[in-house]
Amino acid sequence: MRCGVEYSRVVAAAFIVGAYLLGAIPFGLLIGRAHGVDIRAQGSHNIGATNVGRVVGRKWGYLCLALDILKGFAPTLGASLLLPGQAADPRRHLLLLLVALAAVLGHVFPVYLRFRGGKGVATTVGVALGLWPHYTIAMAVALVAYALVRFTTGAVSAGSLTLAVVFPAAFFAYAHLTGLTLAEYWPLLTVACLLGLVIIVRHRENIRRLLGGKELSAKSKSEAR
Repeated sequence: MRCGVEYSRVVAAAFIVGAYLLGAIPFGLLIGRAHGVDIRAQGSHNIGATNVGRVVGRKWGYLCLALDILKGFAPTLGASLLLPGQAADPRRHLLLLLVALAAVLGHVFPVYLRFRGGKGVATTVGVALGLWPHYTIAMAVALVAYALVRFTTGAVSAGSLTLAVVFPAAFFAYAHLTGLTLAEYWPLLTVACLLGLVIIVRHRENIRRLLGGKELSAKSKSEAR
């Protein structure tokens, strides 16, 4: 029995550390270097998909976006399929949330780049898609809100901030509509709020520009993401 518990802990720790290390892979920087440029020195100086698209080309920005989503989706889905224990076990559910959070924090604070990474939006979308159905449904609502604001205002940052707020709010509504108990939904709600907060904090410069009416349009090469 003790060996089984120790094995479970080792597997859980491996998934959490692995999620962080995968999330920390700077795909935007790697794509830029493959084209002979340092993405951190051009455009918004950010390693995210928006800056990659503007500096290197739109199709490469889409590739970066897909990879940043995938590095959140893959470890979260993998953990949900492979972590030992019953699906309804609260401790197992907490481990899944730690894996999801680790992937996003890896993107935002990558060990490979001295903890200076992206803003976490795409990777948050990825981990939400990997945690079916609770986060997936809430993220679908948040993505609709993102699209409406993004294309109405022309500012990627405004859409991202909207997503950060709507995601935990949509999950809260989902939890009540589906009758989840407090014990079932509070860890999910806590992590959803943390993920939203990370996005908001990482967009603090964008918030200042939005409040001052100086935020750049989505087509500007100097907009951050």
